[in-house]
Parts: sequence; C-alpha cells; structure tokens
Amino acid sequence: MVYSHINSRGQTYYLHSKDVILKNGREQRIYYFAKDARPEAIDAIPDGMEISENKQTGLPVLRRIRQPA
Repeated sequence: MVYSHINSRGQTYYLHSKDVILKNGREQRIYYFAKDARPEAIDAIPDGMEISENKQTGLPVLRRIRQPA
C-alpha cells in the first residue's frame, strides 16, 4: 500500500523515493511527494522523518524529526 498524505486543502499526495547521483559523483536518496502514485512510490515514512506542510502552497515535505535541546 502506497503511503498517502491529505494536506490541509484536502488534496492527496503520495510519498516517493529515488536514488540520484550528485555532481560530485556521490549517490543520495531523495524523497518527494506527487499527486499521483508512480513506480517509485514507497509505503512508509523513513525512520527519523516527519511530514511538514508549506503553509502557502499546501505542499507536504519530509523533514528530519527535531531533537529537543
């Protein structure tokens, strides 16, 4: 089952991950949300991450969980 998130505007977004190669040759995994479920869709939020929402656009983003100081 693909992980989905409904934002404050009632729109559904699906979580995806993709391995990309940076300009310096290093490989990094990126996470992104899309309105449709694509083959890169994943079924869970990675450990240590949480969903935040851009207040202006309603676009959900994945960010690291902030540790209390």
